[in-house]
Amino acid sequence: MFKLRPLPGLGAGHQAHGRTIALAARCAWLSSENGGVEEVEVVVAHQQRATLRVGDVFLKIDPDRDRTDVEVAAMAMAPVPTPQILWRKPPVLALAALPGTRLGHLGEPSTASPAAWAAAGAAVRALHDAPLPTWPSRNLTEIASGLADECEWLVAHHVLPASVVARNRRLAETALRPWTPVFIHGDLQVDHIFVAGDDVTGVLDWSEGGQGDALFDLATLTLGHPEHLSDLVAGYGKDVDMDLIRAWWSMRCLSNVRWLVEHGYGSPETFPEVAVLRSVL
Repeated sequence: MFKLRPLPGLGAGHQAHGRTIALAARCAWLSSENGGVEEVEVVVAHQQRATLRVGDVFLKIDPDRDRTDVEVAAMAMAPVPTPQILWRKPPVLALAALPGTRLGHLGEPSTASPAAWAAAGAAVRALHDAPLPTWPSRNLTEIASGLADECEWLVAHHVLPASVVARNRRLAETALRPWTPVFIHGDLQVDHIFVAGDDVTGVLDWSEGGQGDALFDLATLTLGHPEHLSDLVAGYGKDVDMDLIRAWWSMRCLSNVRWLVEHGYGSPETFPEVAVLRSVL
């Protein structure tokens, strides 16, 4: 019997969306040589894409083929452990589960050791020292334009006081300076790095991989976990501008809140990103 095990806390709208996606994934899964699925867990599901877990296999379902092409290419180039690709039948990409546990979760304390955070820093440094991907990434003009749009939306929809948005926008804009591009992950959330003990066992979700500012990855990874920034930088092995890290925290939060609202992740007041924005003085 086929069963769906939803992600705890997923909204009703996402539950329905997840069931539709799970059924589509089941068809793809059963058409492979790994049939006999009895249960699917919805890891994440929204209007753009979804990730499902079937035993020790993750099924990423994304109708944007270009985005999946980037993910596959970035994993092939990355000098750090990545999930094994089991098969690909667009729009489904099947990946083997990584060993270990995630480094942490935004909005919750990380239980990983300082040494694990340092190991994550070393892995990020290896990535940033690797040859650049060939595909284009967003330029400064595009990032600045996107920031302006997001700030206007936050104020117009009364999500945050104009003073909070303005403070964070001024800070975020300091990150928009010329930088030497490196190979970045592009969405290096703390959930996307897995560790076992003090070792990194793999890095997930490479669909935003490309060229960019090294500090953006470091900021994304430590967003909501500033107490681990020094451990991460120690493992990274290179001096970093802490003010620019904070600037990217504001940029990341300002840029993410609308997406979370529009994809049904609840009230903005519950978002860790909003808490970070309100903490900027």
